Amino acid sequence: MSKNGDYVFSVAPMMDWTDRHCRSFHRVMSKKALLWTEMVTANAVIHGDRNRLIGFSDDEHPVVLQLGGNEPDKMAEASRVAEEFGYDEVNINCGCPSDRVQSGAFGACLMRAPKEVAACVAAMREAVSIPVTVKCRIAIDEDPPRETLFNFVDTVADAGCEVFTVHARKAWLKGLSPKENRDIPPLDYDLVAELKAKRPGLQIILNGGIADIGACKEHLEVFDGVMLGRAPYQNPSLMGEVDNRLFDDAVPVVSPFEAIELYRPYLNEQLELGVKLSAMTRHMLGLFNGMPGARQWRRTLSEKAPKPGAGMNVLDEALDAVQQHPVAC
Repeated sequence: MSKNGDYVFSVAPMMDWTDRHCRSFHRVMSKKALLWTEMVTANAVIHGDRNRLIGFSDDEHPVVLQLGGNEPDKMAEASRVAEEFGYDEVNINCGCPSDRVQSGAFGACLMRAPKEVAACVAAMREAVSIPVTVKCRIAIDEDPPRETLFNFVDTVADAGCEVFTVHARKAWLKGLSPKENRDIPPLDYDLVAELKAKRPGLQIILNGGIADIGACKEHLEVFDGVMLGRAPYQNPSLMGEVDNRLFDDAVPVVSPFEAIELYRPYLNEQLELGVKLSAMTRHMLGLFNGMPGARQWRRTLSEKAPKPGAGMNVLDEALDAVQQHPVAC
């Protein structure tokens, strides 16, 4: 895809965060962003409750299912399920450093097993017609970053993968927690830029440490796309700027107040299906960060949305706290 395609701006896959409610919320603010699921193991997709694990709403497109695993036959079968469910793409997780992923010998461990990843890519591409992509780190532990990254990408690309999202840090599997792995290893944007320069035929998406739309615009001068994780989750109003500032300045910015109104039909629909209000509003807590009334907004939703029977009246009560503090024009 070109820079006019789906890879320009992505919201990273984040465990316990980017569930279907989060994705639907982000989608009302950006029609162009590429949204990702949380990582789901291939075994879970094959044997688990699929509707619960990977079900999603039509309004989420374009959306990527990220898979965890290292066995080509199982990854291929999980990919077939993903395509049948309507996902636009499947991605192999080669970057997660958690203990659970390490015990299964996938995630960031696969940076040392490029041939295994290549075998998975080949099997998955044979099984489905949707794109098969990879998300990785630059290296793990003491491994040399440049040699590791180039060898990994070249080996996997030979199997037909054309799109790599690179978190521009090492993953330290020894001594750092998953949380620490998101901050402590230094970023190396220059190495990822070198990869793009020397492998111009590949789509290279930069991930790691990107905090705002201004930084996105700068990185898009070099890379085919950018991926943000915590920034759009913790400050969702950022999503309302994406389409205007990165795609088409004729498209209006979606304000936090407009986002709530656009999200209301989904909230009402899910409440009628028995979904708890807090399962959805937990993704909205940072919507008014930096604005007067933001603290009361967060407090009301945090305290009242989890209560049994909580409904739209709780959202309206929280919203009143912000609307009582109009922003001067």
